[in-house]
Amino acid sequence: MIEDRSCRSASLGVSALPLAGAPRGPLKPMAAPPLVFDRPLARRRLQRAHAGGGFVDFLAHRAAEDLAFRLSTVKRSFATALDLGSVTGHVSETLAQAGGLRIVRAAPGPGLGGDVVADEEALPFAAQAFDLVASVLALQGVNDLPGALVQIRRALKPDGLFIGCLLGGGTLGELRQAFTAAEAEAEGGVSPRVAPFADVRDMGGLLQRAGFALPVADTETVTVRYPHALALLADLRGMGATSTLLDRRRQPLRRATLMRMAAIYHDRFAAPDGRISATFDMIWLSGWAPHDSQQRPLRPGSAKVRLADALGTREIKLPPGEG
Repeated sequence: MIEDRSCRSASLGVSALPLAGAPRGPLKPMAAPPLVFDRPLARRRLQRAHAGGGFVDFLAHRAAEDLAFRLSTVKRSFATALDLGSVTGHVSETLAQAGGLRIVRAAPGPGLGGDVVADEEALPFAAQAFDLVASVLALQGVNDLPGALVQIRRALKPDGLFIGCLLGGGTLGELRQAFTAAEAEAEGGVSPRVAPFADVRDMGGLLQRAGFALPVADTETVTVRYPHALALLADLRGMGATSTLLDRRRQPLRRATLMRMAAIYHDRFAAPDGRISATFDMIWLSGWAPHDSQQRPLRPGSAKVRLADALGTREIKLPPGEG
């Protein structure tokens, strides 16, 4: 998908920073997760974006449309659903289209339109409370993604479905490159401005570790075009998605560095018409709470038909010591 965005009229301070994402890398069992994000600050940023009356919701709207399509392929009905962490009403509206579905919207903070306020890392719901949990563009900002997935699985009834979307590794790669080059050139060093996002290759394993059956992870790239990099930063501020890294640089971004970043961004990523592209890598996850009715893979060595017979070919045996 490619979308064109015009420049917003909202003012942009030089401290505006890009989106933060979910941590990557191996996680040791039983170890306390590293604290990467300032989550109270993230909630305040979201509240400020909503309070301004011009919340930028095009990405949330697109994700809700994708959610509707994905749910349309699931051939079963649900009675109770949790909309976990969404920052707009688009997900609940999508779920309501099914009809007869009791929906609880758990917002990440007060004033964000939820039925309840809930932290994705400390869910306040009883075990097996929901048939369906949908989380859209919320989980990339948690410190303990494996723990959050475990809690989601526990909140599902047996054979309940989790479907989620979070921003992945390719998100804002252009902005990351432009900031890195601008800071190295203007300030002689680089500070963390974009946290590493989740990698789709890791997601299936995380779902399995959390106890989900039939885990699936895939990715979709959304490309958004802007007149210049400052318009992109204005949209990120309007999403409440500026940096909440605990290890972020506390001094305001220098205006000279910001302007150099915008120039580098244009030089490297502008199209012939002068507009720049920004990439949002959307990882979609799904998994089911285990149930006896679900398909299970056969045990290795339990096949009753040779592969050669199934393929209608002749089996070729290798000499000893080969293969």
